[in-house]
Amino acid sequence: MIFKAVGDSRPYPDHGLVTPTDWSGIAPRQVRLDELITTKTTLDLATLLDADSTFYGDLFPHVVRWDGHLYLEDGLHRALRAALHHRTVLYARVLELSPVRGARGAEPESVRTPR
Repeated sequence: MIFKAVGDSRPYPDHGLVTPTDWSGIAPRQVRLDELITTKTTLDLATLLDADSTFYGDLFPHVVRWDGHLYLEDGLHRALRAALHHRTVLYARVLELSPVRGARGAEPESVRTPR
């Protein structure tokens, strides 16, 4: 199995990071593919095979760590391409998102951007 699980939604609260510029403050780090839970169930094959697929976007996938799990928010085609090249890890920007302690619901306590 390539990923830990295949999901079809983002179970974590909105973190407000939308553009590659928003994510650029988070330094990339290695992430194991078998620890990732996808947030999409489908992939456009043309995107996967396009040599310039990262030309206008971030070079690194976006991952959200929430509730002890790593969710692959953006970069499914990059992660799958790494797996097809027999790699078990890839570099990704990982946002640490913490739930509020003792509160009901999933509201973010803090968004920590490592520098």
